[in-house]
Amino acid sequence: MSCSAIFVFPGQGSQHLNMLSKGRIYDSALSSDHSDVVNYCSDLIENDVIKLIEEGPKELLDQTSITQPVLLLCSYLHYHKIKQKLNLNPRCMAGHSLGEYTALVAANSLSIISALKLVHKRGVLMETSPSGSMAAILGMNADLIDEICKTVSMKDNLDVQCANLNSPLQTVISGNNEAVEEVQTLCLDNGAKRAIKLKVSIASHSSLMKPITNEFSKYLNEINFSLPEVPLYHNTTCRTAQSVDELKDSLAQQLHLPVRWVDTCNKILLHDHKYPIIECGPGKVLTGLCKANNLPHTYLSSSDVDFYEKMNKYEK
Repeated sequence: MSCSAIFVFPGQGSQHLNMLSKGRIYDSALSSDHSDVVNYCSDLIENDVIKLIEEGPKELLDQTSITQPVLLLCSYLHYHKIKQKLNLNPRCMAGHSLGEYTALVAANSLSIISALKLVHKRGVLMETSPSGSMAAILGMNADLIDEICKTVSMKDNLDVQCANLNSPLQTVISGNNEAVEEVQTLCLDNGAKRAIKLKVSIASHSSLMKPITNEFSKYLNEINFSLPEVPLYHNTTCRTAQSVDELKDSLAQQLHLPVRWVDTCNKILLHDHKYPIIECGPGKVLTGLCKANNLPHTYLSSSDVDFYEKMNKYEK
């Protein structure tokens, strides 16, 4: 069987216990084909990665420096299984925040070992940044949310900004705790339907991450990259990189700049909707966001029980 598809890869927040068994990739994780990668990930996080995923504790699985390599590993195993079962013809790829690294591996831009090393370093650096929080604002235009964030950030010691532009009516804000709480209140006062505090202690994609950008950039320069073999849309620019240097810069700037998922979906719209969108990894967060952006494609999740049966209709 062969197929053409658009691939999107989830980011932090999609992790959950039993990602291997519930995603039907437990056998893949135990396979000798992946033993080196699995062992490397275990050494990196100083835990038996298979046992951690299947048994927890969840608090450890949700620790940023551990979540990032573990989630990347799971999404990678999903993609590798699809490659084994199907003759793939990826039309384009994108990843949400951390998911961009999985996309780079899938597009043969970066080795899986290098990617695991990178995202672990990324997570460690993020944990050293000033503590903060994030909140999802629902039912309000992003431009208005941005104005409220800028107004609040004019006050002393307050810093908050739009971090994930997920859909026309879902924007995640990020910054220090007091600033995020004030923006939540002001958004609700100005017509937002909901303002939901996220269960995180770091302010991803905010200026609180700027201090670590230079150090991470130096680390990126120690890693071998090549340009992706398929169109891959980056979070910060929503375009394909024209050079390895541009690609690395996009990954570094991603730490403190917003994930522009609405614009990414507009790029996906350039590709024929006869090709399904496959969310490759645990969960269906990106499936929901693609629907919220009114993409006219069929959505499939690689973790669905009947994923491969559904793929039969997309044979060339």
